[in-house]
Amino acid sequence: MMPLLSLITYAPLVGVLGILALRLSSRADESKTVEASKWIAFVTTLATLALSVLLVAQFDPANPGFQFVEEAPWFGVLAYRMGVDGISVLFVLLTAFLMPICIAASWKSIEKRVHEYLIAFLILETLVIGVFCALDLVLFYIFFEFGLVPMFLIIGIWGGARRVYAAFKFFLYTLLGSVLMLAAMLWMIGMSGTSSIPELMTYEFAAEAQTWLWLAFFASFAVKMPMWPVHTWLPDAHVEAPTAGSVFLAGILLKMGGYGFMRFSLPMFPNASDLFTPLVFAMSVIAVIYTSLVAFRQTDVKKLIAYSSVAHMGLVTMGIFAGNEAGEQGAIYQMLSHGVISGALFLCVGVIYDRMHTREIAFYGGLVTRMPWYAAVFLLFSMGNVGLPGTSGFVGEILSMTGAYQVSTWTAILAATGVILSAVYMLTLYRRVVFGTMTNPKLATINDLEWREVAIFAPLIVATLYMGVQPNIVFDLTNASVDQLVRAYQAAIGG
Repeated sequence: MMPLLSLITYAPLVGVLGILALRLSSRADESKTVEASKWIAFVTTLATLALSVLLVAQFDPANPGFQFVEEAPWFGVLAYRMGVDGISVLFVLLTAFLMPICIAASWKSIEKRVHEYLIAFLILETLVIGVFCALDLVLFYIFFEFGLVPMFLIIGIWGGARRVYAAFKFFLYTLLGSVLMLAAMLWMIGMSGTSSIPELMTYEFAAEAQTWLWLAFFASFAVKMPMWPVHTWLPDAHVEAPTAGSVFLAGILLKMGGYGFMRFSLPMFPNASDLFTPLVFAMSVIAVIYTSLVAFRQTDVKKLIAYSSVAHMGLVTMGIFAGNEAGEQGAIYQMLSHGVISGALFLCVGVIYDRMHTREIAFYGGLVTRMPWYAAVFLLFSMGNVGLPGTSGFVGEILSMTGAYQVSTWTAILAATGVILSAVYMLTLYRRVVFGTMTNPKLATINDLEWREVAIFAPLIVATLYMGVQPNIVFDLTNASVDQLVRAYQAAIGG
């Protein structure tokens, strides 16, 4: 059988080799070489997307287990194991979907070290897809941890004025938690005699051991999400990252934490997960309310959307640790939807930043008179971020809160205030940037969306609306795996 997962995972590296070969052998002028490298990266990411679509097309939604499994001996108890189930397959597709958009969004805005920038993104794609496909603890850790390196470089080299500070803060926060996770992984391998994730999902660890293992994994995944109060690296990273870096950071990297909770915390440490559910609920509610209020006070558009991401991830963790079908389905849907909508919002910020080179909200106003198409696109994604029915944002939010309501009424009620608060800060932002009188003379010559930008937004618009009215496109793939996860979890905790 064709090793489809390995093909998808390592396909971006073909683009890396192509760019390196072009860089080393070309005698053409620099501008032609740069243009060719952009096309190599773009075509490579499109090919990866095509393979991902093939993966989903061949996926059997009735099978709750892992499919397309690849296994080869590595050394000792370790093995090269790859596979996807209904929970992970859509994250592979989301990663492959966003990457061509990131490359296209960088076409004009990145002017220095373009070859290296494209290589960093292609390597990042390989590492992130590997996270969602890995079925071996050590292989997962390698993909998970090395994904920090290209993002660190993307922020630190191509970011804004405080890029070095933001890059190191991002790196150190996420590295510290991951060290604890590595120690826990090594203990698990020594105790169980295997590093196979599917086998460990059915292995029964002692209750006391589960508590410590859960905390070690939580330290890593909570930072990656990020959960309150370990979220402070995210606004800095977003503000300083280039537009495409923010798109990928919000769209994909944050989801690795939520995926980790569903792949490791619930199935491997069910008793500890049940024990710490009140703590997670409390942190989630604080994240939803506190970061929404902080978002309202921001003067930088990017930072406002970054805090919005923390609030939305609070709904995700709340849904995951509800431990029921509504919560799990809502968390998955919310992560997929947020990947599309938040990525689109950062692209909306990039459009006006590329023209005016500022993200200060006070600089803008009255853009609808000069940029009507931009105003329409920005409105759609703002409404999606608020959770307007008919957009993908609504489905994930309502299911996450429904799942939490079945476990804790007050948690759901308090978290529901986040929906109101998100409407307050997003509509206020939209009114200040788009409506009103254009008083700033520097905006008099600003141009509306060009064809390249329209082409970038088009697939995101389709995804937001289609997922909003046809949620079964996701549920049909996730139902069997989520049902198996919930049944095993409830059985383990005696639910």
